Amino acid sequence: MEHNTLKKSIGLFEAMTMVVGVVIGSGIFFKATPVYSNAGSPLWGIMAWIVGGLITMASALTISEIATAIPETGGVFAYLKVLYDDRIAFLFGWMQSILYVPGVSAALAIVLVTQATFFVPMSALTQKLCAIFFIFFIIILNVLSTQLGAKLQLVATIGKLIPIAIIIVAGLIMGKASGISAIADTTQGVFNLTGFGVAILGTLWAYDGWVGVGNMAGEMKNPSKDLPRAIIFGLLIIISVYILINTAIINVLKYDIVIASKQVTTDAAVSLFGSFGARFISVGIMVSILGALNGYLMTGVRIPFAMAQDNMLPFSKVLGKIDPKFDTPTNVLLFQGVLASLYVLTGSFEMLTNLAMFMVWVFFIMAVGGIFILRKKHSHLVTTYRVPLYPIIPLVGIIGGLYVVVSTFLGDMQSAIIGIVITLIGLPFYYMHKSKTRA
Repeated sequence: MEHNTLKKSIGLFEAMTMVVGVVIGSGIFFKATPVYSNAGSPLWGIMAWIVGGLITMASALTISEIATAIPETGGVFAYLKVLYDDRIAFLFGWMQSILYVPGVSAALAIVLVTQATFFVPMSALTQKLCAIFFIFFIIILNVLSTQLGAKLQLVATIGKLIPIAIIIVAGLIMGKASGISAIADTTQGVFNLTGFGVAILGTLWAYDGWVGVGNMAGEMKNPSKDLPRAIIFGLLIIISVYILINTAIINVLKYDIVIASKQVTTDAAVSLFGSFGARFISVGIMVSILGALNGYLMTGVRIPFAMAQDNMLPFSKVLGKIDPKFDTPTNVLLFQGVLASLYVLTGSFEMLTNLAMFMVWVFFIMAVGGIFILRKKHSHLVTTYRVPLYPIIPLVGIIGGLYVVVSTFLGDMQSAIIGIVITLIGLPFYYMHKSKTRA
């Protein structure tokens, strides 16, 4: 007998490992250099990580209340649908399905294989083929079992935190670059408002992914209690780790080396432990990125799956089907894998991340602002969690998000416009869907 409901198999601990495992991916290793370069000094670099964390936490505290009121598979897609209308939800889901999830997955696969070249030299074509292999390796695991994907997430999360902890402790104790003094030196560098905004955007890529656990709310055993706890406690761990590891890096490497480095964490490991350290950290980076890739695909496919179940996508009957043998959304997983593979063949890490981040924050601002609509028009929805310091916390998330969107548009207008165009291409498909439902 065919069914269209996913199993409720995810508890608080698995949800927390998804938050930590998805968020701590490649950004912590590869975004430090552009963050410091754009910020202009060690002080403003650390401030960018702190401000990015505060914006993220303000958004997360707000979204957590919305998530407890609307604990449905699809996360932000479901929130926008209830709080705004089908069209806004569709455009968000379209952007996530066509650009964000496959684009970010492709970016992670590219940087994963790039890191692997530290051990095995590869041609450009071989790197792309290996990236596609890793994408489908993760997809097959998640086709076989959602629990199998969750277990991989747990192992990868533990595996990535070990080398990060070693760099933090060794860097803070053994570093000789006077990092604390450099961070406290207000005379070093020149503050630039636009550059600082671009730096914050870089940190937000490193913080990105926490909201994805909401996509799986329909598969959580107790989403009303566990979802906000997983998001908030997971983000507290992440913010602490990011600030500590960036302080350690500045304590190990001089600022001019940091802004010129292509693999700053590996360079810090070489400085601390020699070539063995570089190999050890490279393995840790690969485990970290593999876990993030798994998390993005596992949580991200729930949005096109939710859209397909609402008959909002082309071939919805196929994409919204659950495999009767494995109880997993097999078809939509394969669909996202094919798109991600096409992005691997045509894109680069920086291009794909920049394209994805601009549009996702446009919708995140709307989602955070939805708290006001929730309290005014949907007070009948039961919430077991209320955002503290309302309305200050939501306003921090909204204002911070607007600052990032405007700064990104001014700093990388081409990527912003491409992201807008790809999103708006979804409108004809939305109106086709509406005309079919009226018929």
